[in-house]
Amino acid sequence: MGLAVWEWGDPDAPPMLFAHGGFDYAATYDTVAPILADAGWRVVSWDQRGHGDSDAAHLYSWEADVRDALSILDVLGPEPMPVVGHSKGGALMLQLADAMPHRVSHLANLDGLPSARSWPDVPDHLRTRLLNGDLGAWLDHRRAAATKVRRPGTVDELAERRGRMNPRLDPDWLRYLVQVAASRSDDGWRWKIDPSMRLGGFGPWRPEWSMARLPSLGMPVLCVLGLAVEVMGWGTLPEDVAPNLPPGGRFVPLDDVGHFVHLEKPTVVADLILDLVS
Repeated sequence: MGLAVWEWGDPDAPPMLFAHGGFDYAATYDTVAPILADAGWRVVSWDQRGHGDSDAAHLYSWEADVRDALSILDVLGPEPMPVVGHSKGGALMLQLADAMPHRVSHLANLDGLPSARSWPDVPDHLRTRLLNGDLGAWLDHRRAAATKVRRPGTVDELAERRGRMNPRLDPDWLRYLVQVAASRSDDGWRWKIDPSMRLGGFGPWRPEWSMARLPSLGMPVLCVLGLAVEVMGWGTLPEDVAPNLPPGGRFVPLDDVGHFVHLEKPTVVADLILDLVS
């Protein structure tokens, strides 16, 4: 499994690992990463399997993504280092920090704090029926995905599609993202996402499990939450996060900021991360 790695900053500077969200790319850190690089850090991220320029897999799972993160850490060196994750990447870094705390010196979670609020529990007697339905739907999707290709379009068309899910983002930024996170062919541009993937298709995993790991973390922790509701957000509220903070953890809710906090407020987010690791 080949993973495409992005880097910003001096190769000899201390490393800091970033994980992007689902259906996203390492390129989305092109706003905040240069600020941290200018402050003396070697910022490293990777396109997760099936995303960007990394290889596609036959199957995808949450644990495979965590193992990929560990493989990047192993390349960067044995010393513990700060990790930062947005959305799905934030939940991945929570699991990594919980499982291997000796590899993580600091954790910054950027709107990657799903709670049980939007994920109601299911009575035990319904679980088998729902699992059967989920597995059937997944198999149907896999069967149809065998010959799928992503729909092409112009740079403006792909930027407009992405803008429907992220209406708060600058259209110029979205057009830039198309040109680094999509491929061009004779009939147009296509996002570099494995067509067999679907939103939430990360294997047996429930989003609220990530929040349950938060209180046990022993390293310095920063949690940033955008309070403006967006389609791709988790629907988490400040009162969902505050009771779960580990001792000494810092929680920063941002008013009038959406799910992509690092794109809307890169300087604010960079300053918060630098304060965490100082």
